Amino acid sequence: MTNNVIRLGVVGAGAIAQRGILPHLSQPDVGDRVILQAVCDPVQGRAEAAAQKYGVRRAFTHYEDLLADGDVDAVTLASPIGLHFEQGKQAIQAGKHVHFNKTMTTTVAEADELIELAKAKGVKLVSSPGEALRPVHHKVRALIRDGAIGTPTWAACGASFGTYHEDEQFRTGEDVLSTVNPAWYFRKPGGGPLYDMTVYSLHVLTTVLGPVQRVTAMSATRIKEREFRGVAYPTDAHDNTLILLDWGDGLFGLAYGTAAGGVAGMRLGSYFGTGGAIIGEKLNGQPISYDGYDLDHMQPGWHEQQWSLPHVVGPHRHIEEQHVYEDIMQLVDWVREDKPTLATAEHARHVIDIIESAYRAAETGQTQTLTTTF
Repeated sequence: MTNNVIRLGVVGAGAIAQRGILPHLSQPDVGDRVILQAVCDPVQGRAEAAAQKYGVRRAFTHYEDLLADGDVDAVTLASPIGLHFEQGKQAIQAGKHVHFNKTMTTTVAEADELIELAKAKGVKLVSSPGEALRPVHHKVRALIRDGAIGTPTWAACGASFGTYHEDEQFRTGEDVLSTVNPAWYFRKPGGGPLYDMTVYSLHVLTTVLGPVQRVTAMSATRIKEREFRGVAYPTDAHDNTLILLDWGDGLFGLAYGTAAGGVAGMRLGSYFGTGGAIIGEKLNGQPISYDGYDLDHMQPGWHEQQWSLPHVVGPHRHIEEQHVYEDIMQLVDWVREDKPTLATAEHARHVIDIIESAYRAAETGQTQTLTTTF
């Protein structure tokens, strides 16, 4: 660090970096804690264009060059999910702290290796999505614990792909920053709505109800081909998955990651009991009050209760993907002030265990017992 300021490298200058990382971290109000030291992207000219637009000090085409010559203390991996394990491992071996954009890895074995290696190297890992940071989920957890819905019986959550990845603003333009190809979302490893979308909901449910014990599932690829800018791309990642979750003692849940469609309130989770239900932010149809409720509900549009996050202040309230910025700042605070975070690699590993085990259950037809907790 230089004067206790974290020099950050941004790995990938695609849609998530342009929506949720570069515009936040180029704001003057964070310059006393973190600076955009370097950016890299394998697409010719994209890192240079991003560096020029957002005031990043150095640009690289190759990740290895950023690690070797970028003068960075930490990296945020905004690359395709299937690359996170190898890129995270390289960064840790180079002594860099790492923020993983969701999802950290695609297997428990990979997550285990990164966590153990980070401990050995003395570096810190933060993994998105940091749903455990949101006050609303802790309020829901407390309400259920205190009997607000009687005896909990089951819960539900989920998300679907739709076509938003093909339609995002950074994919429909004409310059190098706005022609980002989304095809990796539809291919293994790391593609599909579970790793990309349902991961949020699974972090919510496990924040509220704790670690899952067993899962079973049905899973397949429903949409066999997708089109982007006139080119057809075959898809092999499963895009239609239903998971049954077992917390033990007769408490069950349903999680979905589907190609299309959805149920209202599923990202926040729904919880049903013998004495009522919590659906989204409502207990038996009435709004749930929590620390930050008024602030969250000042947000225009649907922004997922992000204004109550501690670092989302001032200009950051009007930039997209505020939760990504929050998770990065959690790493910055941890490195600078030795202030641990709830957005832990161990929690991320448990959610990865749910997803990986669900795919295995669908393939084998056998219920899977999870091996992780947090």
